Amino acid sequence: MLHRFLRRATADADSAEMTFFDHLEELRWQIIKAMIGFIVAMAGCIVYAEFLVSEVLLKPIRAVGLKLQVLSPYGKVMLYMETVIVAGLIISMPWILWSLWRFIAPGLLPRERRYVSRIVALTSLCFFSGVSFAYFVLVPAALSFFSTFGDPTIELNIAVDQYVSFILALIIGAGLVFELPMVSYFLTKMGILTPAFLRRYRRHAIVVILIISAVVTPSPDIVTQVLLAFPLFVLYEVSIFISKYSMRRTASDAGQTPEST
Repeated sequence: MLHRFLRRATADADSAEMTFFDHLEELRWQIIKAMIGFIVAMAGCIVYAEFLVSEVLLKPIRAVGLKLQVLSPYGKVMLYMETVIVAGLIISMPWILWSLWRFIAPGLLPRERRYVSRIVALTSLCFFSGVSFAYFVLVPAALSFFSTFGDPTIELNIAVDQYVSFILALIIGAGLVFELPMVSYFLTKMGILTPAFLRRYRRHAIVVILIISAVVTPSPDIVTQVLLAFPLFVLYEVSIFISKYSMRRTASDAGQTPEST
């Protein structure tokens, strides 16, 4: 459980004779490596900035027949800059996660370190699944709702900065909340979470999921919030099975019989 996990990490650190400052140095280098990967990805996005803006960012709003307007002299410049930065962050996410796990790896058992690449792959898959769901489902549904709502004689004009903030908040937010199964796995691994706990507080989780959906979605419309909440309900149920699997694996590694869940 949690105390065994912490004791194991401490023992591994002692055997490697790493001091507190050695850990800080290692963390610094992993952050530098993550930043280098992000900068490289962002540089590649600069080359394809026109494509990212015209064919990716603006495609959803063109599909519903809406147009954007720039309300400041530097509006277009900021549009391209934000697109390149966020695209670089999304593309470099697997490398950033890999750098994070390289820092955590010394606290794992040798047999657990073999699964770091799989963990990074699954974590990246969850993130990209959330990003894809937001871009292909949430954004079109929200824009379609906005474009058809109310009196048709009222013209809908959308500022570029507000549109970009709306898109990015949905994409990044959905990518992060789709990490729920992986968070459940590691909290169970550390002894903080159990399948019984997740089942017992399922009703409370529904309320929390609705609140998260309302916070993550920048728009106040109920359509977008429900569309995000539904996969979160599914992910919560998946997290129960993942938590049960994690508990069994932990008990098996410790040579114990898993508790009834």
